[in-house]
Amino acid sequence: RYTKMKTATNIYIFNLAVADALVTTTMPFQSTDYLLGTWPFGEVVCKIFISIDYYNMFTSIFTLTMMSVDRYIAVCHPVKALDFRTPVKAKIINVCIWILSSAAGIPALILGSTQTNHGLYTGTTECALQFPEPYVYWDTIMKICVFIFAFVVPVLIISVCYTLMILRLKSVRLLSGSREKDRNLRRITKLVLVVVAIFIICWTPIHIFILVKVLTNIPETTSVMAAYFFCVALGYTNSSLNPILYTFLDENFKRCFKDFCIPSKQKTDRQSASRHHHHHHHQKTKQKTKHTVKPRNEQHIIILIKAINNITNI
Repeated sequence: RYTKMKTATNIYIFNLAVADALVTTTMPFQSTDYLLGTWPFGEVVCKIFISIDYYNMFTSIFTLTMMSVDRYIAVCHPVKALDFRTPVKAKIINVCIWILSSAAGIPALILGSTQTNHGLYTGTTECALQFPEPYVYWDTIMKICVFIFAFVVPVLIISVCYTLMILRLKSVRLLSGSREKDRNLRRITKLVLVVVAIFIICWTPIHIFILVKVLTNIPETTSVMAAYFFCVALGYTNSSLNPILYTFLDENFKRCFKDFCIPSKQKTDRQSASRHHHHHHHQKTKQKTKHTVKPRNEQHIIILIKAINNITNI
């Protein structure tokens, strides 16, 4: 029914939405942990909670990276986009993203555990990754790897893609043969850029904070812990901002979502009448075209034109 929504870009957005929806399920547990100062949900929930956290982190940034690469190919290599930018390949890439994210999600599931604190926080339970000895060494390695592979490398790829895209958009006044399709291409590129920029703004503080804390000896004062909780909250806020960004920045998404939520009887009747008319017209013209076959070259030209038109219908 919503064929315009079944595009490579929207399939990536759906993957991002799944990751966002998963992380929102952990919010009540995270909030309770902060409010009580202890983890009351047991070890099994702790493992699932930490695993979802890592899956969301890696899946989100990998999906945004692929969205940026997808935009780069659409803008700078429109001919290659004919083969690369298909819904089927986007779905395959999404599956690969989840498999790749398992490199962090599965170890987090295994290493996640509850531990009873002693000393200043005696009697409280903590839900965290429990590394083998030497604990500090493995904890440092893990956090540096997360910083590199879940932040630095993806942000570099995204930055290169958008730098090349901006240069391309500035150098060419008309990217496609149609002003309308050219406008759509630039609009969707802007949407992805804003989503990526918001993600980087929301996640940079917590990545920097954790890296600095690992590499230096920062005392856990009240102000330091307040800054830490603020950075964590900012990262989780990103999951709530994405649906708002899609609603305000993507007119096609807004229109289809509105039609889905508030179906119009008049619109339904009109669609039904249109289908009946199309069926009647098809039966009427079937005999006329039965013995008419287009030349093979002409068929190839028509297919190519349709494919080029679909590049920017995203």
